[in-house]
Amino acid sequence: MFKIVTDSTADLPKEYMEEHDLGCMYLSCIIDGVTYGQDNQLPEKEFYGLMRNEGKMPTTSQINPEEAKAAFEKYLEKDKEILYLAFSSGLSGTYNSVRIAAEELMEERPDCRIIVIDTLAASLGEGLLVYKAVALRDAGKSLDEVADWVRENLLHLTHVFTVDDLFHLYRGGRVSKSAAVLGTLVGIKPKLHVDNEGHLIMLGKVRGRKKSLTALVDYMEEKMGSYRDQNDIVFISHGDALEEAEFVRDQIKERFGIDSFLINYVGTVIGSHTGPGVIALFFMGEER
Repeated sequence: MFKIVTDSTADLPKEYMEEHDLGCMYLSCIIDGVTYGQDNQLPEKEFYGLMRNEGKMPTTSQINPEEAKAAFEKYLEKDKEILYLAFSSGLSGTYNSVRIAAEELMEERPDCRIIVIDTLAASLGEGLLVYKAVALRDAGKSLDEVADWVRENLLHLTHVFTVDDLFHLYRGGRVSKSAAVLGTLVGIKPKLHVDNEGHLIMLGKVRGRKKSLTALVDYMEEKMGSYRDQNDIVFISHGDALEEAEFVRDQIKERFGIDSFLINYVGTVIGSHTGPGVIALFFMGEER
């Protein structure tokens, strides 16, 4: 059986990662000159508290090729075949670093095989593709069969999300300063998604928090189409806003009869750019 490895930006629960023997490479979050990553992890609740209550503005750092190579070498001690599902190249240089490391290692070690796929996805969107890959692997599919499925289906992995505070999107260059100020004053909440190139794109704006959450479910209804049966489970991530994530879950249960969900925090790396209160919904659809 081959090893599946992903990034910390997949935002999967630690228990799930351990249960399915998943490998992970860690991007870093930096606050007040302190770097948090694999060996120094900051609990999400504490992280969002620092942003909310103390106004901390974290920055992030991608994985470099040297770090990726060292991590691969560790995994190759046990597994000679690896499938790496990477954070969107439209949002980070991590995919390229991992690809370079994999190519170098396969030249040096002809006995190993590493397939690196750019998921063009983020947070539990990346996590949902990992989940699907794990299910296929555990059902006995080969490395090539699982890699082919991921490549064929990654653009059917649909993201839609909203944020509570436009300032963090402004800081990341996603909205203008005037839009952030005006939107905050009048209670405008953006609806965004990740497009086919893996970039964050504004879909529209909704006035009011509750309406913005309902708009996520409306988008799911619009996009599921013939892929409705593939949604045996739906993923929802949140920026320390569990009650609102559960509100979205309950609407999906009521409208579509889906009753299996994975809800988890938006991790510190992506949360650095979306801020507290982000709610993101991930499902399989006809298109992104």
